[in-house]
Amino acid sequence: MPRLSTRSRSVADKVVLITGAASGMGRAEAHLFADEGAKVAVTDLAADAVDAVVEEIAEAGGTARGYVLDVTDPDAIASVTARIRDELGPIDVLVNNAGVAVGSTVDDETFDERFRFALDVLLTPHQRLIRACLDDLRASGEGRIINISSTEGLGASRGSMQYTTAKHGVIGLTRAMALALAPDGITVNAVCPGPILTGMTELIPAEHRDTFARRRTALRRYGDPEEVAHMVLNLALPASSYVTGAVIPVDGGQTMKND
Repeated sequence: MPRLSTRSRSVADKVVLITGAASGMGRAEAHLFADEGAKVAVTDLAADAVDAVVEEIAEAGGTARGYVLDVTDPDAIASVTARIRDELGPIDVLVNNAGVAVGSTVDDETFDERFRFALDVLLTPHQRLIRACLDDLRASGEGRIINISSTEGLGASRGSMQYTTAKHGVIGLTRAMALALAPDGITVNAVCPGPILTGMTELIPAEHRDTFARRRTALRRYGDPEEVAHMVLNLALPASSYVTGAVIPVDGGQTMKND
């Protein structure tokens, strides 16, 4: 009997650009793609942290190069994507992962400044990076874009209005880009992590994290960054060619839990 499966589940030799890849979910994504044979462009703000992740990947037998990138700087985006293209090859997969925690009450005197900052880091760079990689993604024939949103993009929490607004914007951008780029065979999807153990959430007292997880998630725990990374990898596979415009929570059941 002939094999039923015809779609590849390999990202070997794919060039993968990941922003915010020096820690947390981005670091886990970089390691996972490298473990699967991809050539990973590790980008982040801090040179030392970028170099550390590249060294970790090399020691594990993977292929990665590091690039310092401020995603709020359009010139830096153009320069870094050009260097990646020259040093690793045309970009096949873009993971817009870079993020920051930002919020305030609506009557805070810094509200407007924080609002602009949230959009400048969490939303505007996504479209700039997509457009900077677009020729490569079109030429790939299997171009993949994965935008990291949040469960805050599916609802709202008090005190995080700027972050919540930007993450809703990431979902809108994902859907609009998915429609626009579908004729080129490029898929665009969003992953919405819920409570994940990262550097940002480690600042929350452990007892508060435990209480939140028990009350708000079906699995009654925080997730691990690698659990998000596996969903990102799945969306990047050549076999995921019929998934586009999807918005996928990785949240331990937080968004579906009503009791």
